[in-house]
Amino acid sequence: MTRQAWTASVGDSPDEARPGSGRWAAARINLRTLNTIRWIAIAGQTITLLTVEDLVGVDIPLLPALAVTAVSLLINLYAVARRRRSPFLTELGAVAFLGYDTVQLTLLLLLTGGLENPFAVLVLAPLMVGASMLARRLVTGLTALTTACLTLLWALAMPLSWPASNGVTLSPIYLAGIWAALTLAAIFIATYVYKVAQSGRDLSQALIASQVSLARAQKASALGALAAAAAHELGSPLGTIAVVAKELARDMPPDSPWQEDVQLLQSQCDRCRVILADLARRPDAEGEMEPYAPLGPVQVIEAVAAPHRRADVTLDITVTGAEEGAPSPLPLSPELQHGLGNIIQNAMQFATTRVDVTLHCDPSALVLTVADDGPGFPVSLLERLGEPYVSDRDERLEQVPVRVGGGGTMGLGLFIAQILLERTGAIVSYANGRPGSTPVGAGAQVTVNWSGPQPGD
Repeated sequence: MTRQAWTASVGDSPDEARPGSGRWAAARINLRTLNTIRWIAIAGQTITLLTVEDLVGVDIPLLPALAVTAVSLLINLYAVARRRRSPFLTELGAVAFLGYDTVQLTLLLLLTGGLENPFAVLVLAPLMVGASMLARRLVTGLTALTTACLTLLWALAMPLSWPASNGVTLSPIYLAGIWAALTLAAIFIATYVYKVAQSGRDLSQALIASQVSLARAQKASALGALAAAAAHELGSPLGTIAVVAKELARDMPPDSPWQEDVQLLQSQCDRCRVILADLARRPDAEGEMEPYAPLGPVQVIEAVAAPHRRADVTLDITVTGAEEGAPSPLPLSPELQHGLGNIIQNAMQFATTRVDVTLHCDPSALVLTVADDGPGFPVSLLERLGEPYVSDRDERLEQVPVRVGGGGTMGLGLFIAQILLERTGAIVSYANGRPGSTPVGAGAQVTVNWSGPQPGD
């Protein structure tokens, strides 16, 4: 399956997330959730500041503390207005949002006793929220910021002015213990919450990937039924065409200018018969491919490419990393024959003068690249190649002459090739070459990568 970057959204539906490498390339954080958390924090801070002196009798710098809370109020109002334009934050935006909350709460605690304040534990709240939705490097940064803020609260906080009758003086050793406990709690919470959240994200990613794979398999199954029906329906008209072509060849004078065209028509009818026979053949027939096992990699690729060769296009096959005389790691299975054959046929059809097939073999991976010197894939369709009913053929045919083929297609060729090759454990990717990047220059490139089990395993 072609891998794409996975975009995850907190609060998004599963349909909006895309599977890929497992990393968040462009994570989107729901701004409404962070706004709600901050509203709760502002309300709690304001009520506490306005009532603590009357309830407990502790003298605090009320106006500076309320000013710090008012700044949070203004920022949250701005965030609400921004949410109307864009309801999501990037990861960097979210870490800035939560980092400000950590710093704001630290300023309040500096004015109200630091680690002597029982509410000092709330410094861990933004870190816990961030660990549940941010990437590892950002969680690490937020943990470092929280640890620095706890250190400032330990070293620089203004002492609380306790009532004379209930004077409280905490030992420096006890304050150091509180700092150590909160610092360790910050590291533990960040690590544990991140691991739990990451496990949930990995599970969701695997589920989405399975759903995508199942959908593609269903499309392939439907396409197989369509191919079987097409093979059945095409048998009769193809037979009629073959009979008519044979009659024309028999009745036509040897010096007729149409003799070559009739021979071409017969050869193409024969080729269609072979294709229809292959569609009808069971790919799982026991021992069907055994005679091809001793072939080398070059011979296997040549056998696959043979039906698609063009006299005016050079096919160059290069194999690296394989011992001379060793059996090919590419068995002539039906999936490989049809999948790789489709890709080589596409390259041959649109090449100008040359097609390069490169096979690299090593114990950990098997990479096959097919590159041509044609016009390349249209950039607008490059990311969608391998999906059904996506065609770039019309646009490319306008740029390069071909002798056989033409007309519009439904883009099923590459889709079928990709499905068949994926059944062998391959990952298929598409790209356009850069001048000088390949022996054939800037053209279309298709890479088939078996990084796990080899196709013959």
